[in-house]
Amino acid sequence: MDGSAKSGGAKARGVALVVQPDEGESYWQPEPANGYTEAKITRRNDPRIGKFSHGIQVIAPGSYVRDHSHEANEELLFFFEGEGKAIIDGGPEQGGEEHPIRAGTSMFFGPNRRHTFINTGAKPMKMAWVLMPGGLEDFFAGIGRKRKPGEPAPAHFPRPADVLEIERRTVFAPPPKKPVNR
Repeated sequence: MDGSAKSGGAKARGVALVVQPDEGESYWQPEPANGYTEAKITRRNDPRIGKFSHGIQVIAPGSYVRDHSHEANEELLFFFEGEGKAIIDGGPEQGGEEHPIRAGTSMFFGPNRRHTFINTGAKPMKMAWVLMPGGLEDFFAGIGRKRKPGEPAPAHFPRPADVLEIERRTVFAPPPKKPVNR
């Protein structure tokens, strides 16, 4: 991975990490997402992983990821199941955009680009995420409840009272003044 030469001309080898389905830390998510996350490749499962984190998020039907942005992070998303809509920078009403989401949709957000995802379908909407640099897994651990693969979903539960503090100390910018949803 780093390609730097070692003594004797051999190249240094970077990290190789394989994470199977249902492996990695997983957390039930509170309202308004009401689904779960799995942190797949992060510094939590290998301290040599530091430039990014990767996982999946499942958003329940009729639920959403609230309007937010990241001050110092770039985010890459790939939606692989379900349908919904993405509202960027407050949507058309605030000079932003709205786009449909369906299986195969990819998105990229640089720092300070607001975004929200709303599941408008009857099935869970599933996405893979990469955050650069990493840290999203710390947020999910801070607001969620530990999940074991295969267990039934809990009843919807509220976000912690200190969610804004958890956001502040992890990877989020301050909340927008006019959020699309909150």
